[in-house]
Amino acid sequence: MTATMPDHEAEKTQPRVTPGGVRGQSRGAGPRHTPRSEWLLAGGFSVLLAVVMTWPLARDAGRVIPHDLGDPLLQAYSLGWLGESLRSDPGGLWGSNSFWPAPDSFLFTDTLLGYGPFAMLITGYTSALVVYNVLFIGTFALAFFGMYVLLRQLGARCAGSAVGAAVFAYSPWKLAHLGHLNILSAGGIVLSLALFARGHGWSLRHGFRPERQQPGWVIAGWLVALWQFSIGAALGLAFMYVLLVIAVIVGGWWLLKRPAVRRSIIVADGAGGTIFALGVLWIASKHAAVADAYPEVVRPYDYVKFFSPTMQGFITAPSESRLWGAAHEAARADMTWAPEQTLLVGFTALVLAVAGLTWSVWSGRQRIGLALGIAITTALALGPNFYHDGAWTWQVLYDYAPGFDSVRSTGRTVLYLTIILGILVAGLLTKAADTADELATVIQRGRDSRGPILRAPRRVHALLFLPLALVLFEGLSSAQNFEPRQAPVAVSRLEGPALFLPSDGRDTNVQFWTIDGFVDMANGSAAFTPAKLEKLRDTSKLFPSASSLRDLRGAGIKTVVVIPAWLPGSEWSSLDTTIDPPGVDVERTGEAVIYHLDAD
Repeated sequence: MTATMPDHEAEKTQPRVTPGGVRGQSRGAGPRHTPRSEWLLAGGFSVLLAVVMTWPLARDAGRVIPHDLGDPLLQAYSLGWLGESLRSDPGGLWGSNSFWPAPDSFLFTDTLLGYGPFAMLITGYTSALVVYNVLFIGTFALAFFGMYVLLRQLGARCAGSAVGAAVFAYSPWKLAHLGHLNILSAGGIVLSLALFARGHGWSLRHGFRPERQQPGWVIAGWLVALWQFSIGAALGLAFMYVLLVIAVIVGGWWLLKRPAVRRSIIVADGAGGTIFALGVLWIASKHAAVADAYPEVVRPYDYVKFFSPTMQGFITAPSESRLWGAAHEAARADMTWAPEQTLLVGFTALVLAVAGLTWSVWSGRQRIGLALGIAITTALALGPNFYHDGAWTWQVLYDYAPGFDSVRSTGRTVLYLTIILGILVAGLLTKAADTADELATVIQRGRDSRGPILRAPRRVHALLFLPLALVLFEGLSSAQNFEPRQAPVAVSRLEGPALFLPSDGRDTNVQFWTIDGFVDMANGSAAFTPAKLEKLRDTSKLFPSASSLRDLRGAGIKTVVVIPAWLPGSEWSSLDTTIDPPGVDVERTGEAVIYHLDAD
């Protein structure tokens, strides 16, 4: 295996000459290897672009967290717990300090397991914010770079690949998920597909070329795919099935065509596929055990329908869109749950993709296949809101595909729609680049087409990058960054198990605070709420009554922390913090009231 990344076989079929000399490559074969400098430039540009598009987050990385103080704090806490477990007790990873005494509580939401090496750097609040924010910015960089690599491998030229990568990485629908690191972490999907294509010697433009097979890239593809799955099931579940579908299609093609596949490739696929399968089965078995123990994991079909988008969602931007957010406010008002139902992929992307269906470097048969992919991904994204309540689409997956009955948000399938649109956009702009070179040749030589093809002037090719600015403009966010509230108590000094009140959606703040010592607590926020926590919350609404104290002690709670500033407007608004219950040691600070239930 060479040290270079995927070659893009997108260049001209005849030798090219530029005003400065002859380029040593041919249009039919393409360069054997893409210059390493291009990948360094593409990687650097991806990072720089991500920093700019998320600015000023990089400047304030140790002080703020993006979008809101809900799920981002939960996932920063998850990273903190992941790092602490890997450092001190890997065997206890799955049983977090949240949702005490529930076992395997770390599996109640996406674990971000693939980010383990970064999570091990977390030692406190500031480092948790820095690690989270670096990963947040990194998700955009990897998405852009991974898609760029994929498009180059498929046969697109630089401008088309850059614009197509932006369509995938900065699609407006993603702005609604700026609080979901697990959803933003999609770069491994396209990068693994690029590695698979490279390793198997296949490109969309030139088809299968046996001499280009390299088993090292195949293994790398499987490892990246496993890493992507390990981040979480929110994207990993669908990705696993996508790989299965691709494997079936490729297997069928192999049986029909019997192409010359090297033995080393078969071994690489066997070894890599086995590693991937074992890793997926290991992680899936952990989640399956949670699903068996907690029936509330399964989403009723009507519940899924409530969160599923309609066709209007595909032309509606989320409120976080700087360009379209205010303009689409009325459209969002008609939605049942706008954050999951605003699926605008960008009007620039839509226009370019439609043009790419009619004029493209991809063949007519390939464009028909891409159009079919658009139809399938759109139907799946609509979920139960597709024709006949999704009876022939989403409900088939819900009833028969393991794992899909726990999926709440069908709209996230739009991720694969943006991949297809990016491919179409890249095909359009690559065709434009090829046409520009052909016109330059005709202008220079007239009708005599013999000899090398000339390259159009650089300023002409530079024009093909202009749509990049339009795509990025549509991807700008108006979301703010927030400073997490400081813990009202020294959390590490609390005697656990503890219960913070009120216990509601703000439990994500409490979980983040417990990075300081990871004291056991009954509080928790995740993909679902266990029945035991619901019962404990109901009991605590009568706190500090004698019956509530009895029930909390019976449940094993030793410390109750009440945050008075959170009480107004909550279901605990009647809680009287001036009462000192008998047998309870009460400690009052400026921002909290601490009840030590085992004072005797």
